[in-house]
Amino acid sequence: MLNNRSKHVSVCICTYRRPQMLKRLLQTLEKQETEGLFTFSIVVADNDGQRSAEALVSDFAASAAIPVTYCAEPQQNISLARNKAIANATGDFIAFIDDDEFPGDRWLLTLFQACGKYGADGVLGPVKCHFDQDPPKWVIKGKFYERPTYPTGLVIDWAKGRTGNVLLKRQIFEGEDAAFSPEFHRSGDQEFFRTMIAKGHVFIWCDEAVAYEVVPPIRWTRTFMLKRALLRGTIGMQFPTMTRWQRIAKAVIAVPAYTIALPFSLALGHHRFMALLIRLCDHSASLLTFVGIKPVRSQLITD
Repeated sequence: MLNNRSKHVSVCICTYRRPQMLKRLLQTLEKQETEGLFTFSIVVADNDGQRSAEALVSDFAASAAIPVTYCAEPQQNISLARNKAIANATGDFIAFIDDDEFPGDRWLLTLFQACGKYGADGVLGPVKCHFDQDPPKWVIKGKFYERPTYPTGLVIDWAKGRTGNVLLKRQIFEGEDAAFSPEFHRSGDQEFFRTMIAKGHVFIWCDEAVAYEVVPPIRWTRTFMLKRALLRGTIGMQFPTMTRWQRIAKAVIAVPAYTIALPFSLALGHHRFMALLIRLCDHSASLLTFVGIKPVRSQLITD
């Protein structure tokens, strides 16, 4: 079990031009329950060279009951922003939550208790989708924004690792000048977990520590979904969960099969058609990347 005396958690948020979402997240974090087991503070790492979040964070900090630190990483790279947040964190534990997410009131407490119960180096929780407005029915039927969940206590492998909802012991960062490699803009969190697990660190899942991801209307569009699929296929070649040749072999089979099946999928509903088209874009991007063509230039898909 953890020695709970005077433990402190630094909740880190990397943000880029999402003022309304960031404001909601900060307001929900202020309501976190601790049951006296720990204290916590907030670190906001602004990944915008224009420091667009500074005024919002300063206004919040002026009246917040918990300490808030603002810092900026002007170079557009999520891994650099994560490293900046860690450099400004002072806690015995470091939690990460995305700026388009918000947690329940017992989120941080649940992660903290699970970390102690299982003696893990870190705990990850589920991220469930949240719609402020009703999306098209095909978006719901296709479950495009539903993520897999796992039993509480499961020791995760690196492929399940991400920083959207996680609590980590500070000690695992000792000796790490750059815990998140800037080489991986989108997949730096998986690379981080792969490295840490190889060093012997253990991370578990806690299905009760839920955070909610806001899915705005821009993400309901077909253009956004297909761009994201192209990016996923491109990144998959750069940072594969299987060997590059296995991924290529899979894509060589999948692309013609999905192309043939695509017109017939319309009879099963638009959500089926879109699900197949997304997979087709994913695999096509892998093949294009393999021959030196980048179907998506930017690793930051915002529209």
